[in-house]
Amino acid sequence: MCLAVPAPILSIEGARGLIDLDGVRREVSLLLCPGARVGQYALVHAGFAISVLDEEEAAKGLEAFAEYRRLMEEGAA
Repeated sequence: MCLAVPAPILSIEGARGLIDLDGVRREVSLLLCPGARVGQYALVHAGFAISVLDEEEAAKGLEAFAEYRRLMEEGAA
């Protein structure tokens, strides 16, 4: 199973971007998203931004992950 996570792009240097995953900052490749800009959300998988999301789509994904986290903490998943 593959999992991609929405994350905001904090900074860009060349073809690399700095993202924030729930408070953890990671560097990712932006080679697959050459038009990505700071402030946008990227869908990130295995160290690569694979697409750019609008804020509404990113919020849906982040809500789904928050619900999953809640269920895991309750032992329901």
